[in-house]
Amino acid sequence: MEGKGKSDRHLTLLSDIDLAELSSVRDENDVFLSVYLPIGRKSDLNASYIASRSRDISKALGKDLSAVFGDTMEMVGEFLDGRPVPGERGRVVFASSRTGLLRKYRISVEPETRMVLDTSPFLLPLAMLQDEYEDLCLVLLDSRQARVMTVRSNILEDRERTKIDLMNKHKKGGWSQKRFNRLRRGAIHAFIREVASDLECIRQERMRGIIIAGPGEAKKMLAEELPKDLKDMVIGMVDTDIETPEGKLLSLAEEVASIDEREGEMRCVDELRAAIMKGEPASYGPGEVHTALTEARVRTLIILKGTSIPGWKCERCGRMVPGEAPPPECPACGGAPSVVDIVEEFFEMAETIGAFTEFVEDSPFLESLGGIAAILRY
Repeated sequence: MEGKGKSDRHLTLLSDIDLAELSSVRDENDVFLSVYLPIGRKSDLNASYIASRSRDISKALGKDLSAVFGDTMEMVGEFLDGRPVPGERGRVVFASSRTGLLRKYRISVEPETRMVLDTSPFLLPLAMLQDEYEDLCLVLLDSRQARVMTVRSNILEDRERTKIDLMNKHKKGGWSQKRFNRLRRGAIHAFIREVASDLECIRQERMRGIIIAGPGEAKKMLAEELPKDLKDMVIGMVDTDIETPEGKLLSLAEEVASIDEREGEMRCVDELRAAIMKGEPASYGPGEVHTALTEARVRTLIILKGTSIPGWKCERCGRMVPGEAPPPECPACGGAPSVVDIVEEFFEMAETIGAFTEFVEDSPFLESLGGIAAILRY
């Protein structure tokens, strides 16, 4: 299960990391190491943090698992200590010497420092980064030129550049003003149609939405020219100069996406509230949500950011109990229970059954339900 894709000297886009695959990896024992490190101004603290966490983890393990942990640390040591590449702001690794798992990612956004040894990869921080930095399409245009760009993992990249040449031949005596204006309007409309055609490829990609930016009326003209499915993907239009620097464009895109994300969160919470009020399929609280996930009835898992629910789980039979310390052995099968964060376990279950997970920044209503709820398929 060696890492796939690009060399570990290249950046990995968040959307290219397959959480569903990683969520299916499990063992009865604590053999999976997950490490999240910021790179840059905080990276001087990484070595001391890793050393401290390694000592603590080793002390908590028995002799056999301590040896497995030591072998796993040898697998990842060179990567964790390696020099950063241009644009790198974070480093993530999932590894286990027992199972052969090794996934190494250099990312362009900064994660919170974490180092966890568990029965499965610790994916919740990565899932929240993917939720925060969803892929976007950004179009910057006026009536003469256009740039189609993508924003992926906080990186702005050009996809297409289109221009038209509108020579004012009327001033040279070539055309009447009336004819020139008619030809100019026709050229602009043809140009807008060409830009709309350039956006057709967005259908094949998992984009949060399209942002149209620039001066004047070209933004509205483009939005009206788009087919319905692409028009529905437009999440904002921004007035800005055609020569706006890329750093400012990135900030504008982040601002529009953040507003759209908050609105989407509130729509999801409103849908949950309506389902509960009307007696439609919904569940909340650890017990109900766990049952629905086990039966693969969850359509959308809703998690209030910052929610943590301690509990225990038996990896042998899958029994999970929130709010209690683990017993010496599982009462159902005699397996060895382990301490878990129920929220992390629920997220992994949602990934396994193909449910969507919505992370909500702030909601008193969701907080009153215990910070965890689900909209069900049936």
